Amino acid sequence: MTDEPVPAPRVVSLYNAANALTVVRIVLIPVFLVLVVVSEMNDPDWRIAACLAFCIASATDFADGWIARRWHLVTSFGKVADPIADKALTGTALVLLSLYGPLSWWVTVIILIREWGVTALRFWVIRYGIIPASRGGKLKTGLQTAAIAWYLWPVPEPFHLVGVVLMGAALVVTVVTGADYVLQALRLRRGARQ
Repeated sequence: MTDEPVPAPRVVSLYNAANALTVVRIVLIPVFLVLVVVSEMNDPDWRIAACLAFCIASATDFADGWIARRWHLVTSFGKVADPIADKALTGTALVLLSLYGPLSWWVTVIILIREWGVTALRFWVIRYGIIPASRGGKLKTGLQTAAIAWYLWPVPEPFHLVGVVLMGAALVVTVVTGADYVLQALRLRRGARQ
């Protein structure tokens, strides 16, 4: 047995680049909301501005996680705030698209039930383990982001149909990955009981 000191766990400052990007995303959500409301999904210039705000906010989602993992800047704040900011941004976009007509409400409802359901599942099993984001989950996020951006941008007909195809693909991947997360959560709980 050696008397070497045990290194203290690394303390990560709350004030870091990953968390700053998450905060930027949270701040951009009301900006995005106002831009869509002002556009009423009719004014091309305001729609472009809304789309750019949405895309910038979405880019922070991809960047903050990468930065946090790459430079070991994962914090408790980031673990909680990041998924909440993601759901708030996507949820706001979907509700606004349904409110102003381009997107059917049933699509928005299914996606939101899945998004908040998976978040609830993660909290349900958190003491037994973590359900990591899967490749399917990342594909789902990418498809949702692309579809929402396509709906927001004033795309001329018939090219607006690309948004419908993207959203259809996003919906299918959203439902399939949601079912996969349910199975993972049940396995995690079952394994913890044995």
